[in-house]
Amino acid sequence: MPEYKSELRNLQVELVKMQKWVQKHEKRVIVIFEGRDSAGKGGAIRRFTRYLNPRSARVVALAKPTDWERGQWYFQRYVSELPGPGEIVFFDRSWYNRAAIEPVMGFCTKEEYERFLRQVPQFEFMLHEDGIILIKLWFSIAIDEQKLRLKERKTNPLKQWKLSTTDLEAQTKWYEFTKYKERMFEQTHRSFSPWVIIDGNDKQKARVESMRYVLSQINYSGKGEIGVSFEPNTDVLKIYEPEKPEK
Repeated sequence: MPEYKSELRNLQVELVKMQKWVQKHEKRVIVIFEGRDSAGKGGAIRRFTRYLNPRSARVVALAKPTDWERGQWYFQRYVSELPGPGEIVFFDRSWYNRAAIEPVMGFCTKEEYERFLRQVPQFEFMLHEDGIILIKLWFSIAIDEQKLRLKERKTNPLKQWKLSTTDLEAQTKWYEFTKYKERMFEQTHRSFSPWVIIDGNDKQKARVESMRYVLSQINYSGKGEIGVSFEPNTDVLKIYEPEKPEK
Protein backbone atom coordinates (compact mmCIF):
# COMPACT_ATOMS: atom_id res chain seq x y z
CA MET A 1 0.00 0.00 0.00
CA PRO A 2 2.71 2.63 0.83
CA GLU A 3 4.48 1.84 -2.46
CA TYR A 4 1.22 2.21 -4.38
CA LYS A 5 0.44 5.56 -2.75
CA SER A 6 3.93 6.89 -3.47
CA GLU A 7 3.84 5.82 -7.10
CA LEU A 8 0.31 7.13 -7.55
CA ARG A 9 1.30 10.52 -6.15
CA ASN A 10 4.32 10.76 -8.46
CA LEU A 11 2.19 9.92 -11.48
CA GLN A 12 -0.37 12.53 -10.42
CA VAL A 13 2.44 15.09 -10.21
CA GLU A 14 3.38 14.16 -13.78
CA LEU A 15 -0.25 14.56 -14.86
CA VAL A 16 -0.28 18.10 -13.47
CA LYS A 17 2.88 18.88 -15.45
CA MET A 18 1.34 17.35 -18.55
CA GLN A 19 -1.79 19.46 -18.14
CA LYS A 20 0.25 22.66 -17.85
CA TRP A 21 2.01 21.76 -21.11
CA VAL A 22 -1.32 20.99 -22.81
CA GLN A 23 -2.64 24.38 -21.69
CA LYS A 24 0.47 26.31 -22.71
CA HIS A 25 0.64 24.78 -26.18
CA GLU A 26 -3.14 24.65 -26.69
CA LYS A 27 -3.15 20.92 -27.33
CA ARG A 28 -6.33 18.87 -27.32
CA VAL A 29 -6.40 15.51 -25.56
CA ILE A 30 -9.10 12.83 -25.32
CA VAL A 31 -8.76 9.82 -23.02
CA ILE A 32 -11.50 7.23 -23.47
CA PHE A 33 -12.26 4.82 -20.62
CA GLU A 34 -14.12 1.73 -21.76
CA GLY A 35 -14.49 -1.79 -20.41
CA ARG A 36 -16.75 -4.24 -18.69
CA ASP A 37 -19.00 -3.14 -15.84
CA SER A 38 -17.15 -2.86 -12.50
CA ALA A 39 -13.72 -3.14 -14.17
CA GLY A 40 -12.48 0.04 -12.45
CA LYS A 41 -13.01 2.81 -14.99
CA GLY A 42 -14.60 5.23 -12.56
CA GLY A 43 -11.97 4.77 -9.88
CA ALA A 44 -9.20 5.28 -12.40
CA ILE A 45 -10.80 8.48 -13.71
CA ARG A 46 -11.04 9.88 -10.18
CA ARG A 47 -7.31 9.30 -9.65
CA PHE A 48 -6.49 10.88 -13.01
CA THR A 49 -8.44 14.04 -12.33
CA ARG A 50 -7.95 14.52 -8.59
CA TYR A 51 -5.28 17.24 -8.84
CA LEU A 52 -5.95 18.56 -12.32
CA ASN A 53 -7.22 22.09 -12.91
CA PRO A 54 -10.97 21.66 -13.58
CA ARG A 55 -10.95 24.72 -15.85
CA SER A 56 -9.15 22.73 -18.54
CA ALA A 57 -9.87 19.09 -17.63
CA ARG A 58 -13.35 17.60 -17.51
CA VAL A 59 -15.09 14.25 -17.38
CA VAL A 60 -17.85 13.45 -19.86
CA ALA A 61 -20.31 10.74 -18.78
CA LEU A 62 -23.36 11.12 -20.99
CA ALA A 63 -26.76 9.80 -20.00
CA LYS A 64 -28.78 7.71 -22.43
CA PRO A 65 -29.73 9.72 -25.54
CA THR A 66 -32.99 11.60 -25.70
CA ASP A 67 -35.50 11.01 -28.49
CA TRP A 68 -34.11 14.13 -30.20
CA GLU A 69 -30.53 12.84 -29.96
CA ARG A 70 -31.53 9.41 -31.26
CA GLY A 71 -32.65 11.13 -34.46
CA GLN A 72 -29.25 12.79 -34.93
CA TRP A 73 -26.07 11.45 -36.49
CA TYR A 74 -24.77 9.02 -33.86
CA PHE A 75 -21.53 10.90 -33.20
CA GLN A 76 -23.19 14.31 -32.99
CA ARG A 77 -23.62 14.54 -29.23
CA TYR A 78 -20.04 13.39 -28.71
CA VAL A 79 -18.68 16.00 -31.13
CA SER A 80 -20.11 18.75 -28.93
CA GLU A 81 -18.03 17.38 -26.03
CA LEU A 82 -14.67 17.33 -27.85
CA PRO A 83 -11.84 19.31 -26.23
CA GLY A 84 -11.03 22.88 -27.10
CA PRO A 85 -7.47 24.30 -27.21
CA GLY A 86 -5.58 23.50 -24.00
CA GLU A 87 -8.17 21.04 -22.74
CA ILE A 88 -8.19 17.39 -21.66
CA VAL A 89 -11.45 15.45 -21.82
CA PHE A 90 -11.92 12.11 -20.08
CA PHE A 91 -14.79 10.08 -21.53
CA ASP A 92 -16.36 7.77 -18.95
CA ARG A 93 -17.74 5.54 -21.70
CA SER A 94 -17.94 7.08 -25.13
CA TRP A 95 -19.20 6.50 -28.66
CA TYR A 96 -18.09 2.91 -28.12
CA ASN A 97 -21.38 2.29 -26.31
CA ARG A 98 -22.58 1.27 -29.76
CA ALA A 99 -19.81 -1.28 -30.18
CA ALA A 100 -20.92 -3.65 -27.42
CA ILE A 101 -23.42 -2.37 -24.87
CA GLU A 102 -26.09 -1.24 -27.34
CA PRO A 103 -26.15 -4.36 -29.54
CA VAL A 104 -25.99 -6.71 -26.54
CA MET A 105 -28.81 -4.90 -24.75
CA GLY A 106 -30.88 -4.41 -27.90
CA PHE A 107 -30.56 -0.61 -27.85
CA CYS A 108 -29.64 -0.30 -31.55
CA THR A 109 -30.48 -2.05 -34.79
CA LYS A 110 -28.10 -4.30 -36.69
CA GLU A 111 -27.89 -1.65 -39.42
CA GLU A 112 -26.98 1.07 -36.89
CA TYR A 113 -24.33 -1.19 -35.37
CA GLU A 114 -22.73 -2.05 -38.72
CA ARG A 115 -22.79 1.61 -39.80
CA PHE A 116 -21.01 2.56 -36.58
CA LEU A 117 -18.20 0.06 -37.20
CA ARG A 118 -17.71 1.47 -40.70
CA GLN A 119 -17.73 5.09 -39.57
CA VAL A 120 -15.73 5.07 -36.35
CA PRO A 121 -12.26 4.59 -37.92
CA GLN A 122 -13.02 7.47 -40.30
CA PHE A 123 -14.30 9.62 -37.45
CA GLU A 124 -11.21 8.94 -35.33
CA PHE A 125 -8.89 9.57 -38.25
CA MET A 126 -10.45 13.00 -38.69
CA LEU A 127 -9.76 13.73 -35.02
CA HIS A 128 -6.18 12.52 -35.41
CA GLU A 129 -5.66 14.46 -38.63
CA ASP A 130 -6.88 17.63 -36.94
CA GLY A 131 -4.25 17.24 -34.21
CA ILE A 132 -6.31 15.78 -31.37
CA ILE A 133 -4.43 13.29 -29.21
CA LEU A 134 -6.76 10.30 -28.79
CA ILE A 135 -6.06 7.57 -26.25
CA LYS A 136 -8.39 4.56 -25.90
CA LEU A 137 -8.22 2.47 -22.71
CA TRP A 138 -10.11 -0.78 -22.22
CA PHE A 139 -10.38 -2.11 -18.65
CA SER A 140 -10.86 -5.88 -18.54
CA ILE A 141 -11.93 -8.02 -15.60
CA ALA A 142 -12.37 -11.73 -14.91
CA ILE A 143 -15.92 -13.06 -14.65
CA ASP A 144 -15.49 -14.20 -11.03
CA GLU A 145 -14.01 -10.87 -9.95
CA GLN A 146 -16.86 -9.02 -11.66
CA LYS A 147 -19.36 -11.17 -9.80
CA LEU A 148 -17.79 -10.20 -6.45
CA ARG A 149 -17.76 -6.49 -7.29
CA LEU A 150 -21.35 -6.46 -8.50
CA LYS A 151 -22.41 -8.22 -5.30
CA GLU A 152 -20.68 -5.51 -3.28
CA ARG A 153 -22.50 -2.81 -5.25
CA LYS A 154 -25.81 -4.40 -4.36
CA THR A 155 -25.05 -4.57 -0.63
CA ASN A 156 -22.96 -1.43 -0.07
CA PRO A 157 -25.25 1.63 0.29
CA LEU A 158 -22.39 3.91 -0.79
CA LYS A 159 -22.00 2.06 -4.09
CA GLN A 160 -25.59 1.23 -5.02
CA TRP A 161 -25.77 4.31 -7.25
CA LYS A 162 -23.32 2.54 -9.55
CA LEU A 163 -25.80 -0.23 -10.36
CA SER A 164 -27.40 0.03 -13.78
CA THR A 165 -29.44 -2.14 -16.12
CA THR A 166 -26.27 -3.32 -17.84
CA ASP A 167 -24.64 -4.08 -14.48
CA LEU A 168 -27.50 -6.35 -13.51
CA GLU A 169 -27.22 -8.29 -16.78
CA ALA A 170 -23.42 -8.25 -17.02
CA GLN A 171 -22.98 -11.81 -15.83
CA THR A 172 -25.80 -13.37 -17.86
CA LYS A 173 -24.59 -11.70 -21.06
CA TRP A 174 -20.87 -12.15 -20.40
CA TYR A 175 -20.05 -14.27 -23.46
CA GLU A 176 -22.23 -12.27 -25.84
CA PHE A 177 -20.45 -9.14 -24.67
CA THR A 178 -17.11 -10.86 -25.28
CA LYS A 179 -18.07 -11.56 -28.89
CA TYR A 180 -18.89 -7.92 -29.56
CA LYS A 181 -15.82 -6.69 -27.67
CA GLU A 182 -13.50 -8.80 -29.82
CA ARG A 183 -15.13 -7.57 -33.02
CA MET A 184 -14.79 -4.00 -31.78
CA PHE A 185 -11.06 -4.48 -31.31
CA GLU A 186 -10.70 -6.04 -34.76
CA GLN A 187 -12.67 -3.34 -36.57
CA THR A 188 -11.59 -0.17 -34.72
CA HIS A 189 -7.95 -0.70 -33.73
CA ARG A 190 -5.74 1.57 -35.81
CA SER A 191 -2.14 2.76 -35.57
CA PHE A 192 -3.40 6.32 -34.97
CA SER A 193 -5.96 5.17 -32.36
CA PRO A 194 -4.86 1.84 -30.88
CA TRP A 195 -6.71 -0.05 -28.18
CA VAL A 196 -4.82 -0.33 -24.90
CA ILE A 197 -6.02 -3.25 -22.75
CA ILE A 198 -5.62 -3.01 -18.98
CA ASP A 199 -6.11 -5.89 -16.56
CA GLY A 200 -8.51 -4.42 -14.00
CA ASN A 201 -8.54 -7.34 -11.58
CA ASP A 202 -6.09 -5.42 -9.38
CA LYS A 203 -7.51 -1.90 -9.19
CA GLN A 204 -4.35 -0.28 -7.87
CA LYS A 205 -2.14 -1.70 -10.60
CA ALA A 206 -4.71 -0.81 -13.24
CA ARG A 207 -4.78 2.81 -12.08
CA VAL A 208 -1.05 3.39 -12.07
CA GLU A 209 -0.47 1.56 -15.36
CA SER A 210 -3.21 3.46 -17.16
CA MET A 211 -1.70 6.74 -15.91
CA ARG A 212 1.77 5.62 -16.91
CA TYR A 213 0.60 4.83 -20.43
CA VAL A 214 -1.20 8.13 -20.96
CA LEU A 215 1.85 10.05 -19.74
CA SER A 216 4.13 8.01 -22.00
CA GLN A 217 2.19 9.18 -25.05
CA ILE A 218 2.72 12.92 -24.54
CA ASN A 219 6.10 14.66 -24.60
CA TYR A 220 5.46 17.46 -22.13
CA SER A 221 8.03 19.73 -20.49
CA GLY A 222 9.81 18.39 -17.40
CA LYS A 223 8.70 14.85 -18.10
CA GLY A 224 10.16 12.29 -15.71
CA GLU A 225 12.32 14.69 -13.72
CA ILE A 226 11.17 13.14 -10.44
CA GLY A 227 12.26 9.69 -11.59
CA VAL A 228 8.96 8.21 -12.74
CA SER A 229 9.24 5.23 -15.06
CA PHE A 230 7.14 5.24 -18.21
CA GLU A 231 7.83 1.61 -19.06
CA PRO A 232 4.58 -0.36 -18.83
CA ASN A 233 4.06 -3.42 -16.70
CA THR A 234 3.24 -5.84 -19.50
CA ASP A 235 1.53 -8.18 -17.02
CA VAL A 236 -1.10 -5.47 -16.57
CA LEU A 237 -1.14 -3.46 -19.79
CA LYS A 238 -0.79 -4.42 -23.43
CA ILE A 239 -1.58 -2.99 -26.85
CA TYR A 240 -4.15 -4.98 -28.78
CA GLU A 241 -2.57 -7.06 -31.52
CA PRO A 242 -4.74 -8.09 -34.48
CA GLU A 243 -4.46 -11.73 -35.45
CA LYS A 244 -2.20 -12.19 -38.45
CA PRO A 245 -3.80 -14.06 -41.36
CA GLU A 246 -2.40 -17.50 -42.03
CA LYS A 247 0.00 -17.73 -44.94
